[in-house]
Amino acid sequence: MLTIKNLSKSFTMHVGNEKTFTCLEGVNLSVAQGEMLAIIGPSGAGKSSLLKCVYGTYLPSSGNIFYTDSNNQTHDLANADLQTMRTLRTNEIGYVSQFFHVIPRIAAIDILCEPLINRGVDTKDAERRSKELLSAVGIPEELWQMYPSTFSGGEKQRLNIVHGLITQPRLVLLDEPTASLDPKSKASVLELINELKVQGSIILGVFHDYGAMKVVADQSYHIMTKKMEAVA
Repeated sequence: MLTIKNLSKSFTMHVGNEKTFTCLEGVNLSVAQGEMLAIIGPSGAGKSSLLKCVYGTYLPSSGNIFYTDSNNQTHDLANADLQTMRTLRTNEIGYVSQFFHVIPRIAAIDILCEPLINRGVDTKDAERRSKELLSAVGIPEELWQMYPSTFSGGEKQRLNIVHGLITQPRLVLLDEPTASLDPKSKASVLELINELKVQGSIILGVFHDYGAMKVVADQSYHIMTKKMEAVA
């Protein structure tokens, strides 16, 4: 359902004599429904850039990213127009970055309810689901009506993850989802990821934490060696 073929991405630096850097070259991989593929490799190798190419934040220099949507229509995300990408992001693609950015002075629970309500979910059902996930990742009830700017780093990260997963996206992109989490919170997040797999989501995730990766990933792809293998 997600197939990447010969993907490359280069950047031209507008200082230093317009030097061009290649961060991705010849990436080939595929992920089936209900599977998770972990992207591994050293820092700076282009793992996050690969996710951004799939999400459409970066425009690939060459190659294709084929994704089959819920209507069984295949899109090349590497060449899709902006309206197609907006529709897919709203309805099917979820992205959890390493950083949490949100409009100030909005309560945590309202942040979670918004994407559900935008999809037509009843307000009470959206609140119930939001409370379930906030509890699942260990965010205390007294913080639910608070602004995330008052949260600790770990609490922000957990809210960030829940925000990206609450709509149960069909294609999930995760950038270091367990970074900076305590063991209990990490276990809760990994459980949510496994639940998405059971529901049939396609998941592409960047990991440095190999222990966490082994709990959720079916395959791994090493960004430097371009080697794909099953996760034992």
